Amino acid sequence: MPVVSLAKIAASPAVTAGDFTVRVPCIYGKRLVSSNRVSFGNSRRRSSVSHRVRSELQSPRVLGSVTDLSLDQSVENGHLPKGDSWAVHKFGGTCVGNSERIKDVADVVVSDPSSRKLVVVSAMAKVTDMMYDLIHRAQSRDDSYLSALDAVLEKHRATALELLDGDELASFSARLHNDINNLKAMLRAIYIAGHATESFSDFVVGHGELWSAQMLAAVVRKRGLDCTWMDARDVLVVVPNSSSQVDPDFAESEKRLEKWFSLNSSSKVIIATGFIASTPENIPTTLKRDGSDFSAAIMGALFRSHQLTIWTDVDGVYSADPRKVSDAVILKTLSYQEAWEMSYFGANVLHPRTIIPVMKYDIPIVIRNIFNLSAPGTMICRQIEDEDGYKLDAPVKGFATIDNLALVNVEGTGMAGVPGTASAIFSAVKEVGANVIMISQASSEHSVCFAVPEKEVRAVSEALNSRFRQALAGGRLSQIEIIPNCSILAAVGQKMASTPGVSATFFNALAKANINIRAIAQGCSEFNITVVVKREDCIRALRAVHSRFYLSRTTLAMGIIGPGLIGGTLLDQIRDQAAVLKEEFKIDLRVIGITGSSKMLLSESGIDLSRWRELMKEEGESANIEKFTQYVKGNHFIPNSVMVDCTAEADIASCYYDWLLRGIHVVTPNKKANSGPLDQYLKVRDLQRKSYTHYFYEATVGAGLPIISTLRGLLETGDKILRIEGIFSGTLSYLFNNFVGTRSFSDVVAEAKQAGFTEPDPRDDLSGTDVARKVTILARESGLKLDLDGLPVQSLVPKPLQACASAEEFMQKLPQFDEELSKQRQEAEAAGEVLRYVGVVDAVAKKGTVELKRYKKDHPFAQLSGADNIIAFTTKRYKEQPLIVRGPGAGAQVTAGGIFSDILRLAFYLGAPS
Repeated sequence: MPVVSLAKIAASPAVTAGDFTVRVPCIYGKRLVSSNRVSFGNSRRRSSVSHRVRSELQSPRVLGSVTDLSLDQSVENGHLPKGDSWAVHKFGGTCVGNSERIKDVADVVVSDPSSRKLVVVSAMAKVTDMMYDLIHRAQSRDDSYLSALDAVLEKHRATALELLDGDELASFSARLHNDINNLKAMLRAIYIAGHATESFSDFVVGHGELWSAQMLAAVVRKRGLDCTWMDARDVLVVVPNSSSQVDPDFAESEKRLEKWFSLNSSSKVIIATGFIASTPENIPTTLKRDGSDFSAAIMGALFRSHQLTIWTDVDGVYSADPRKVSDAVILKTLSYQEAWEMSYFGANVLHPRTIIPVMKYDIPIVIRNIFNLSAPGTMICRQIEDEDGYKLDAPVKGFATIDNLALVNVEGTGMAGVPGTASAIFSAVKEVGANVIMISQASSEHSVCFAVPEKEVRAVSEALNSRFRQALAGGRLSQIEIIPNCSILAAVGQKMASTPGVSATFFNALAKANINIRAIAQGCSEFNITVVVKREDCIRALRAVHSRFYLSRTTLAMGIIGPGLIGGTLLDQIRDQAAVLKEEFKIDLRVIGITGSSKMLLSESGIDLSRWRELMKEEGESANIEKFTQYVKGNHFIPNSVMVDCTAEADIASCYYDWLLRGIHVVTPNKKANSGPLDQYLKVRDLQRKSYTHYFYEATVGAGLPIISTLRGLLETGDKILRIEGIFSGTLSYLFNNFVGTRSFSDVVAEAKQAGFTEPDPRDDLSGTDVARKVTILARESGLKLDLDGLPVQSLVPKPLQACASAEEFMQKLPQFDEELSKQRQEAEAAGEVLRYVGVVDAVAKKGTVELKRYKKDHPFAQLSGADNIIAFTTKRYKEQPLIVRGPGAGAQVTAGGIFSDILRLAFYLGAPS
C-alpha cells in the first residue's frame, strides 16, 4: 500500500480512487517527534469518503510515541525542588489578548519576588474558539477553513511583530509557520473525511496555548530573566473518565515532570501551556473547557507551590453576580468548600475540579484582576479560625443562581416504603444522559422531585413515563409532573453549620419579597441551602436574600399615584432625603412610576426626582392604571414593589385587594378603602394578615400623628379599648379654636378658606364626612363592625345651603345662618365651656358618633390652638387618665411626612437595618 504525506494531500485538488495511507505528523511545539498512521478506505467518487474512512478516523492506529523522553532513564541534570520556593500563576485568554496585555503579564511575572515561578497561560482571547471553528468548517467541507486558518496565522504573526525582534522573532516565526503548515494538512484530512475524532480535535485546538506560551517566554527573557517554556503535553498525563472529563494521573505526571526538569533545571521561570495534556497512550488531549485553571491547579500540586494566583478581568469573587445585584461585594476569603459550592451553582469562581488538586496540599488560590493590580483579590484556602477555634467571617458568604431549569416531580402513595423506587427513577434519567442538578424528597417518601436543565426535560419525561407506565396505570404513581421555567438559588457558607437561624433568615427574606418556593434542598453539612423558584422571580429573590445577609440596600420599586399637593410634597421629601437613606440606612427608594388622572411617567431605572414635574410634562404618556400596575410589579430586578396612593379616589382604593394579591405592598392616606363597604375592608385586611404583603395607612386618620400605630400597640399588648374621642379634623379644629368673642362663624370659615385650611368647597369639611370616615376606621381597627352609612353625623352645613350650585354661592349665603352657632357659642361660654367638633368611638356601646360638643375650659380638648388634632384613648389601663395624642393633623408637609414614615417602616420591615 503506498504511503502519501498529508502535505501532498493538502496540495492535491482532489482525492483519487484507490487505497492509500496517510502519515499524520504529531508536532509538539518545536520538534517533530513521531507520526500516527491512519488508514483511509477506497472511494468510488472523487468528492466523498467511504464509511471505512470515517470509522478508521475514529480509531487512529498509533504507531509511534509522542515523546522522545525515556521515562526509564535516570535524572542526570538535577532534581526538581518542590515547595514554597515556587509560585504558580495562571493567566487567562483575556489577560494575553493582545501584545500590550502580554507585556503587562510579563511585568507581573517579573515583579513577583518568588525565587522560582511557573506561569500557566491560555490561548490568546478568542483563539480557542477560532480553532474549534476551523475544525467545524473542515468537517463540514467548507473551503473557508483555509482563510480562517490564515486569520489565525495573521493574529499571531502580528502580535509577535509587536513583541519580539531579532533571533526571538525569527525563531518563533519559523515555528509558527511550521505549525500552520501541519495544521493545514491535518484540516485537509478532516475535510476529506468529513469528520474529526476527539483526538484530532484536541490536537488542533491545543495550538493556541503553544503559541501564547512561546511568545510570553520570549518577552520575559527580553526582561532579563532566565525563562523557558513547557509544552504541558510532555508532563501532564490525564485519564478520560465516564463523565466526558479527565482525571490527572499524578504519579505518571510527577515522573515526567522530574524528567522534564532534569533537562531544564537552570530556568527560574517556566511558562507552561494550559488546557492541553497527554493520555497514558501519549495521544494529545485537552482538559476540556475551562481546563487552563485545572492545568494551573495540577501544576501547583506537582510543584507543591506556596500559592496559586489565577489572574482574570474581575477584582475577585463576588458575593453575588454583580450584573444582577449591584451591591455585591468582593469576598476577601473563601474556604475550598465554599468556592466549590459556589462554582457548582453557577458563580463565576472556578470550576469545582480546579480546587481538588490544591486542597490536598493546602495551597491557597488567589483570584486577582490583571487590570487592577491594586485590588487584593479573593483568597481561597482552608477556613480561617481564631485562637479559640471560632470560625471567622459571616455565616453566608455568597449566593449563586442557575437558570433555565425544569422541576420534575414524581409522586404517588405506592412509592412509600418501596425499595428501589429512587434508583429506578434516576437510572431512567441516567439512560437519557440528563444532568440532575438538585434532588429533594419528602420524608414520607410520597414524592421525589429533582431539577434538570430545561433542554433535557422532555427526554427525562418520556423516559420516566416509559419506565413507570405500569405503575401509573395501576395507580401506584399518581403523576409525573413537569414544572418548567424554574431557577435555582443557592446560599453558600461554611459557617452556616454552626450558626442558628441562618435558614430562618434566608426563608424569611424570600417570604417578605413575596417569593414562592417550589422545592428545597439542604445537605447535613449545611454548606448550602438550595431553593427552586420561578425563573421570573429569581433576580428578585437573589436581591432579597443578598440584602438581608449583606445589609446591602433594601430597594423598593415605588409607584406614586396622585402627584397633587400631598403626592408632590412626598416626592420632594423623598428627593431631599434619598442620599441620606442610601448611605446611612441602606434604603434605596426607587420611584419608577408617577401617575395622575391624565398622564403617567415611567422609568425602569428610577425617575429623576429633581425634575419630575418637568419630565411629567415632556415625557408623560396617557395614564392607564393597569399598565402602571404591571410596570411597577413587572420590574424583576427589584425584589419589593409598593404602590403609594396619595389620592382620595374610591376607584383607586378598590385596586388595593388586587395589588396585595399580586404581591405589591400598599401605603396610603386615602380613607376610602378602610371606611368603605365593610365586606371589602374585611377582605383586604384578611388578605394582608394571611400574606407577607403589607398595607400601611397611618396617614388616613391623623396625617403624621401616630394614631393607628398607638391603637395597635394598645391592642397587641392586651389592653382593651373603652372609648376613643378626638378632634380629627385640622380644618374644624382651626374653625372652633378661632370662633371666639364676637366673630361670626362665616367670617372664620372665610378666613380659613383664604388661608388654604379648607377644601376648595368648605362644605366638604363642614359636612363631617371626613371625620366620620376617621371614626369608622378607628372603630374597625378596634374590632367593631361599623358602617359609614349607619354612623350619626351632625353636619355643620345648613340644610338650605346643601344644594348650592357652587362654593362661591355657599360662602355668599353662609352669613345668613350665623345666628344659630353664635347662640350655641354664647351658651357654652356662659357655662365656662367651649365648642368642639368631635368624633367618638364608644367601644362598650359598640357605636360611633360625629357631633358638636361642649367641653370645660380645663379639658385637654379646650387647650388646642391652630389646626392641631387631639385624640384621647380611654382603655382598661388608661381609664382614669386617658392616653392623649396631640399635634398637627393636617397640611401637606405633615401628611406627606406620615406617608413617608410608613414607607420607611415598610423598608425596615423588609430588612433594612434599623
